[in-house]
Amino acid sequence: MSETSHTARFTLDPDFTVSAVDPRLFGSFVEHLGRCVYTGIYEPGHPTADEAGLRGDVLELIRELGVSVVRYPGGNFVSGYKWEDGVGPKDQRPRRLDLAWRSTETNQFGLGEFVDFVRKIQGEPMMAINLGTRGVAEAIELQEYANHPGGTALSDLRAAHGDKDPYDIRLWCLGNEMDGPWQTGHKTADEYGRIAAETARAMRQIDPDVELVACGSSSQAMDTFAAWESTVLQHSYELVDHISLHAYYYERDGDRDSFLASAVDTESFIENVVATCDHVGARLKSKKTINLSFDEWNVWYQDGSAPTLSGEGRGDDWAEAPRLLEDNYSVTDAVVFGSLLIALLRHADRVKVACLAQLVNVIAPIATEPGGAAWRQTTFHPFAQASAHGRGTVLDVRAESPRHTTAKYGEVDLLHATAVRDETTGAVTVFAVNRHQTETLPLEVTLRGLGLGEVVEHSVLADADPDARNTAARPDRVTPHPATGTTLDGEVLRTTLEPLSWNVIRLA
Repeated sequence: MSETSHTARFTLDPDFTVSAVDPRLFGSFVEHLGRCVYTGIYEPGHPTADEAGLRGDVLELIRELGVSVVRYPGGNFVSGYKWEDGVGPKDQRPRRLDLAWRSTETNQFGLGEFVDFVRKIQGEPMMAINLGTRGVAEAIELQEYANHPGGTALSDLRAAHGDKDPYDIRLWCLGNEMDGPWQTGHKTADEYGRIAAETARAMRQIDPDVELVACGSSSQAMDTFAAWESTVLQHSYELVDHISLHAYYYERDGDRDSFLASAVDTESFIENVVATCDHVGARLKSKKTINLSFDEWNVWYQDGSAPTLSGEGRGDDWAEAPRLLEDNYSVTDAVVFGSLLIALLRHADRVKVACLAQLVNVIAPIATEPGGAAWRQTTFHPFAQASAHGRGTVLDVRAESPRHTTAKYGEVDLLHATAVRDETTGAVTVFAVNRHQTETLPLEVTLRGLGLGEVVEHSVLADADPDARNTAARPDRVTPHPATGTTLDGEVLRTTLEPLSWNVIRLA
């Protein structure tokens, strides 16, 4: 039963914090899937393309989005990928069958092009290694090609291909979703734990300071969840730095209240993985802490029920860059998306890397048409705002909120919120979601000892039509707008959150 007549409240105090935010929490993901790469970030014939074939209009939007790290090249794609196919002269690169998405891969975009792309968006590369159909030897060969300064066969080959300087890739994923039966080269936890450990050990022989991510469960719903993490970490605990989490959400059977509460599952997932990691560490009597890489997260209509950007293609005829998974996101999707960002920030003490999946066209915040325009989906706005204003120290938010009942998660708070303090300026940004579909939510925030004197901005993403979307024809149909009636009286912030809304309140 809803109690929206009551006010939501919490107190912020600079002495009560969660953690500093690792900038890599605002990462994204580029996979050779559908049109993410080809006609997404890479389209040599496009009017805005640079000398490397990268779309200038897309690069500009990605910089605005504020992406810090980019995971590549998969995803399921990586488990059948030969990195050697994507280096060297383009006219000599082989065409290959991609089993993961039943497409043809031209390899016109590969490792060197990816590193060039990441540098142009001022980001950091996060490279995934094929541990599905390949193993230790291929991993360390890739590492030598990418990172060794010179004087060896593979580092000299990189120089011959036009890149004298090393790529200096520091962050590596040891495979992808190896717990999933859909994965090419799927393994048991023991099989994967062993190869992950041996790959990690070999990579550290080349460079002891590489940062490594072991595959965790593909979702909390997997039958092997937690047992998988436990077994994998028994093999690799002292050799890796992070374990991965993947989660996607969408509205099912018209149950919008449960969909709006999706972050309840996200927070549970994070806390359960943390508990499992710490249990293994205790059993091993280790002083080391394993952190989390939430390197795939998003709203994704896996049943195909969402409207698409411009017609869904099929991945069953070995086409080049078919239209796949091009969900067109609504205001409701963007509010859930913002709530997922709040969940990540609330756990910044252990979530040190996170990657929105994906970056362009494929379940993405940026959409394009071949030879045509690029535009922002509704989900673009919460990510850009969180990346811009969510860097600093997360303050501990323990809200008293009205609650309502959902079919999937039981009773949940209508308010989902966090706050981040800029340690240089002292400014504070509150991120808040009102999960109620039709009723406003009064909010009071006590700002104890923060020395804040004004509301700089209260931006809200909401719409009278919760299914409103941005399209090529109306790319700015949904954008954040200023809220009214937000006041700061001494140390008390008072406002009212619109129904089904994502809110960014900046204070200085």
